[in-house]
Amino acid sequence: MKILGAVLVTGAAFLVGAAAQSPAPFQRVGSMSQLMVDIIYPTSDAVFYIDRQPPKTEKEWNDFRGQALMLAESGNLLMMEGRARDQDQWMKDAKMLVDVGAAAFQAAQAKNVDAILALNDQLNAACVTCHQQYRPNYGKRK
Repeated sequence: MKILGAVLVTGAAFLVGAAAQSPAPFQRVGSMSQLMVDIIYPTSDAVFYIDRQPPKTEKEWNDFRGQALMLAESGNLLMMEGRARDQDQWMKDAKMLVDVGAAAFQAAQAKNVDAILALNDQLNAACVTCHQQYRPNYGKRK
């Protein structure tokens, strides 16, 4: 019994030590610009302009649901180590994107175009708030 206890204690200590020394498992692949242009802009446009061509078929709803999910998860990508500009306002702004994307995802699951349209102000606020803080010359005309 003493041997089993020693093995368990040693194993637990090894796991704790290994976890403390392991680097974060996340790896950034694209730049901030690529993330914005290739993921966030198209998925936010899908929400902003859903009334132009509302989904009708199951495939169209599945496609939109995937875009809403990518929008929500992109907020998490913005919070990754190496992307987050700070741990205060940046994180709050990124969380706003997660929240509105999650709401769009839930509305898409319910196939509720009106609920998705109702998110436009919230999505616009998430975008504008962040861009005003972190994008130089945002909203200033030359």
